[in-house]
Amino acid sequence: MENFFTFDNRLGIYLPQLNKSWESYDTSTQQTILLHWESIRGKIPDRIKELEEMINSKQAALNKEENFQVSCDLNSDIAELASIINDLWLWYRMNQTVSAKVHQ
Repeated sequence: MENFFTFDNRLGIYLPQLNKSWESYDTSTQQTILLHWESIRGKIPDRIKELEEMINSKQAALNKEENFQVSCDLNSDIAELASIINDLWLWYRMNQTVSAKVHQ
C-alpha cells in the first residue's frame, strides 16, 4: 500500500497519494485501496482524541503560566493542534462517500 499512501507527519496518519486517475486503476486495486483507506479513516477519531488531550494539557499549563512568552507559545501550540484536528475532520468527512463504496 506504500505506493498509494504517504505518511503525513503533521496529521499523524497516512493519506492517499494516487499517481493516476481513480478510473485508471482496476477494480481489484480500487477495492484494496478503499479497504486500506477505511482502516486508516477508522483511526482518525482516536488520533483526534489524542490531540484533544494534548490541547487540554496545554490549556491547563496556560491557566497557570505567568510568563507572557511562554503563554504565547502555548497559545500557538494549541492553535496548531486545533488546526490539525480540523484537517483530520475534513479528511474523515470528505471521504465518507468514498468509504461507502467499500461496503457496496
